[in-house]
Amino acid sequence: MISFNIPPYVGTEQTYIAEAVASHKICGDGQFTKKCNAWMEEKFHAKKVLLTTSGSTALDMAALMCGIHPGDEVILPSYTFSSTANSFVLAGARLVFVDIRPDTMNIDETKIEAAITDKTRVIVVVHYAGVACEMDTIMDIAQRHNLMVVEDAAQGVMSTYKGKYLGTIGDFGCYSFHETKNYSMGEGGAIVVNNPDYIEKAEILREKGTNRAKFFRGQVDKYTWVDFGDSYLPSELNAAYLWAQLEKADEINENRLATWNTYYQALKPLADAGKIELPTVPDGCVHNAHMFYIKCKDLEERTAFIQYMKEHDILCVFHYVPLHSATAGLKFGRFDGVDEYTTKESDRLVRLPMYYGFKQDDLQRVINNAVSFYKE
Repeated sequence: MISFNIPPYVGTEQTYIAEAVASHKICGDGQFTKKCNAWMEEKFHAKKVLLTTSGSTALDMAALMCGIHPGDEVILPSYTFSSTANSFVLAGARLVFVDIRPDTMNIDETKIEAAITDKTRVIVVVHYAGVACEMDTIMDIAQRHNLMVVEDAAQGVMSTYKGKYLGTIGDFGCYSFHETKNYSMGEGGAIVVNNPDYIEKAEILREKGTNRAKFFRGQVDKYTWVDFGDSYLPSELNAAYLWAQLEKADEINENRLATWNTYYQALKPLADAGKIELPTVPDGCVHNAHMFYIKCKDLEERTAFIQYMKEHDILCVFHYVPLHSATAGLKFGRFDGVDEYTTKESDRLVRLPMYYGFKQDDLQRVINNAVSFYKE
């Protein structure tokens, strides 16, 4: 069976984990955590990056730092993972879902302004498949309406929009290093703090409400509980695993892009013949080959395609069920405007196997079977 995903592994992970164990420092904020934070700050030109226990807890931190009060509204796409919504529900917000663009599956920037009310506080963007949302327009809307912007860049590590790395454009950016992502630490994530006014607040929130970070920098002679906080520090063992991959970040990125480009070129004749649709990457966006998807004609054809591939020992999977149609979505939010594309497009999308080190023979097998399905 060709797996849909195999977590990335470069070969030095176990060496670094052993180093962490030998150092007798396996809780958070050891040498590997610091290396990962510093690497991302330098690579992405970010003001502050802090590793977290997951992409979800990075979003939790962002939502809490947005200063949401019960009844405040947050605008977001319905086509996303539950974590995007849960974090803002946790902070007390009502969710306002808007439609997506059918070309990128990202939030439709032209639908945001109509959804703004006097209760709106935050716009949450999700960079689907590592392809950027139309950030210039979104940041302009946010500025004019005095709103904060949170980038759910869980899938967008290493991607850029007009030369800026995803996660560094809004007030806060959130990355995921889950085993399904391009770079992994098993479970883990990071928050990018782009407004310097929030750096100290982020450190306190992440460190159980204490000013421990200031203490370790020698800025205070003892640390104490200064505000609400929680424990968002990942284990040093997880950070050691991630560090091995960040050292090879460009190599992993290039390998995935090569697979993505092979898929695109091989399946383009099917798209040209009107059988399928392929992903769109707008001008000014550089993606990270987080996933490769095709769009079938409809739900029925997608179901048949997934079944056909499974019968040929290839695991292909669909993606999100729109949140606004889910039980919790109905409970915690509402859809603004018309669901023209969210449900229709989500019913058609299917993801093909995609991971670092994907063997050429296996890749060709996936392509051949996809082509065969449409021939038959």
